[in-house]
Amino acid sequence: MPRIKSPQLLVAESGTDREGHGLRRTMGLFQLICFGVGAIVGTGIFVGLSDSVAQAGPAVVVSFVLAAVTCVFTAFAFAELGGAIPVSGSSYSFAYAGLGESTAFLVGWCLLLEYGVSVSAVAVGWSQYVNELLDSLLGLRLPDALSAGPGDGGVVNLPAVIVIALAAVLLVRGVRESARATAAMAVLKLAVLVAFCAIGFTAFQDGNLTPFSPAGLGGIGAGTTAAFFSYIGFDAITTAGEEAKNPRRDIPVAILVCIGLVTLLYCAVALAAIGAIGGDRVGGRPAALSHVVDEVTGSGVGGGVIAFGAVVAIASVVLAVMYGQTRILMSMSRDGLIPRVFEKVSPRTATPVAGTLIVAVVFAVPAAFASLDSVVNLCTIGTLAVMAVVNVAVLALRRREPGLARTFRVPLYPVTPLLGVGFCLYLMYETGGTTWIQFAAFLAAGLLVYVLYGRRNSRLTAAGAPVTPDAAERAPSAV
Repeated sequence: MPRIKSPQLLVAESGTDREGHGLRRTMGLFQLICFGVGAIVGTGIFVGLSDSVAQAGPAVVVSFVLAAVTCVFTAFAFAELGGAIPVSGSSYSFAYAGLGESTAFLVGWCLLLEYGVSVSAVAVGWSQYVNELLDSLLGLRLPDALSAGPGDGGVVNLPAVIVIALAAVLLVRGVRESARATAAMAVLKLAVLVAFCAIGFTAFQDGNLTPFSPAGLGGIGAGTTAAFFSYIGFDAITTAGEEAKNPRRDIPVAILVCIGLVTLLYCAVALAAIGAIGGDRVGGRPAALSHVVDEVTGSGVGGGVIAFGAVVAIASVVLAVMYGQTRILMSMSRDGLIPRVFEKVSPRTATPVAGTLIVAVVFAVPAAFASLDSVVNLCTIGTLAVMAVVNVAVLALRRREPGLARTFRVPLYPVTPLLGVGFCLYLMYETGGTTWIQFAAFLAAGLLVYVLYGRRNSRLTAAGAPVTPDAAERAPSAV
């Protein structure tokens, strides 16, 4: 039988109903919503929009809606489990409670893709808009040698390293400071995108939306897979379970508000951009939003404002996603599945200082030297696999723990989580055979790490805990 930790044991070990492991409760509902927006809205819309348009044309709006539908079904699952099991481990902990330790470890392993690759890719995108901003303000650009990795014609991507370092410094200082900075950046980037829509719609022409779907259903499907990258990060809200003031109430609300807000914003931005200058001039163009504003206004000033918004927006994604990664690693470390250095919390700042610095260094290396375009699909398939597992965990826990206190319940159960699994599998299929082979190799490596290290050092093993769910509830806490 699987080595399962009950929700009650996970909550008890995390200290969620008090102060958890030195973490402090400082985040209210507004901060959680801003944190979610900060984690989602960034490279996907400022940089990745052009890739989605290149695949789907004006029908990219449909692609954004389909990607959002996939996220909504899974957001319901995260909302239910985030309210019922409000701990820092997020989907890793949900899988531990619903499907067992080995699955949980592989979920945590996949989250290295979702958070690690996405942070590195986002940092590389930040570099593009830093150059755009410098060009607009000063007429200068950083040399390729210092603003791109070897795979993109440079030597080292220095701005990418800088933004990761700045995020690490802010995270180390404390959650309250990080939450305030994230809230300010989220409000600013929403204002910039609303301003972009206002400018774009002044030049809107119906003819720019035809042909609406030049590549047909295949293009919409490929565009949906590309657009999905724009939604990655909403699950990071659940990693704040031990630092939210009222996690059982606020986490489900924050997740659903974020998905609705971001979907409306993405569709409006896509329509404004394509309607203003046409899909063929948006698709495949770096810094596409700045280009649209420059074309519409005939001036570089508006594009500079958009570039500034993008610099802020993408920096907030780095901050929020790095936060989520450190909290998941902290949860895995508590369980003994990875080295204990990641669970240590500074009594002065109430943050995992060592874990944050390690994460920053590990994320900065690929951002500085690697071309990450080839692994974006791998990041997407890993994220979709995690989302599918979370939907399955809802089904498993509804059967195993019918009396579990749930502040939010997935509507139309069990149809909704089953649809969530189905949509995730469809988008995983759309990533292509090469990505599946890479993903299988990645999972095999993770399973090997679990067998050689994780299972041997698991605190369930150390405590001699039986593997049945009932016994797991009686297992002694090792913290």
